[in-house]
Amino acid sequence: MQFGIFSVSDVTTDPTTGRTPDDTERVRAMLTIARHADEAGLDVFATGEHHNPPFVASSPTTMLGYLAGVTKNITLSTATTLITTNDPVRIAEEYAMLQVISDGRMDLMMGRGNTGPVYPWFGQDIRQGIPLAIENYALVRRLWTEDVVDWEGKFRTPLQGFTATPRPLDGVPPFVWHGSIRSPEIAEQAAYYGDGFLHNNIFWPMSHTKQMVQFYRQRFEHYGHGRADQAIVGLGGQAFVRRNSQDAWTEFRPYFDNAPVYGHGPSMEDFTRETPLTVGSPQQVVDRYGSFIDEVGYYQRQMFLIDHAGLPLKTVLEQIDILASDVVPELRKIADAKLPADVPANPPTHAERVAAARAAGDVVATHVGEGGDEFTGRRAEEVRS
Repeated sequence: MQFGIFSVSDVTTDPTTGRTPDDTERVRAMLTIARHADEAGLDVFATGEHHNPPFVASSPTTMLGYLAGVTKNITLSTATTLITTNDPVRIAEEYAMLQVISDGRMDLMMGRGNTGPVYPWFGQDIRQGIPLAIENYALVRRLWTEDVVDWEGKFRTPLQGFTATPRPLDGVPPFVWHGSIRSPEIAEQAAYYGDGFLHNNIFWPMSHTKQMVQFYRQRFEHYGHGRADQAIVGLGGQAFVRRNSQDAWTEFRPYFDNAPVYGHGPSMEDFTRETPLTVGSPQQVVDRYGSFIDEVGYYQRQMFLIDHAGLPLKTVLEQIDILASDVVPELRKIADAKLPADVPANPPTHAERVAAARAAGDVVATHVGEGGDEFTGRRAEEVRS
């Protein structure tokens, strides 16, 4: 199982000091957090995508492209790539470019986002969120897998003889997750394509998470991608950890109470009881998260939100260190012990996907014009002549 951290990139006043970082400081803090997570031995760093204050992560590929050059091992991902309001052509090209730059050390998570006003800002209608997600992702896949694309849909202008560049690394597109909190249509989409499904259940009880994951697993098997228990699943979560449980509660409470995402709502006691938020000692986090396999089946990626609510950078780096030294090693032992036979231990790497494509005899096109369009039989140079 992989273990990583994700950021929603909020710019929030520290309630204990009254200090608010500016946008530049927050962006640079995220870069420091990602590099520290790599050095600490965590598996994944993911950034959200937002286009409204108080969030600053408006350009995930810019951030992840930089991180590809300054990190060594960590997988770079998105906690959301807005499939509904981004042009699918730009998604196909930007993430293929990131795949090339990172040498395949990346994946991405498609999502609709949770900010309603973003839709009209980018010329879309929030009431069309699900149809947009379905149509746009279908086009992204064609742009990645077909050398030349003729396409016409409902939500963007048609394409004629279009080739997205650069072509995916080794002719194999990035691995895609579909993230959803409450929409079974998105779980269905992930299952249909045999992609991963990540339930970022930071606001939901485990009973809801279990229901969504089970639905995805059933549909994954229905579409012939393998057994239900072989589907690729990820979970979101959040924790605040100190060596002593009471110290964790005392330190985190003012941040929880004033957080823009859940402050001034349910008490921290209620929230930690009803959602995956765990505030306490390393062993308490291990006990809580180590039980999730029993609820949803073996899953391949566990992500933690730890840099939100105005927590200072020093504290976040300390949280990474505690996760890496005291929590993740124990969770790895639990996951290894509970791994069923013939179930993937981790999401597929780029090398594994390339090997699988070649074993299946799939055409691997690594530059424009190398492979023919499987639908028309044409090559790029034939279209352009």
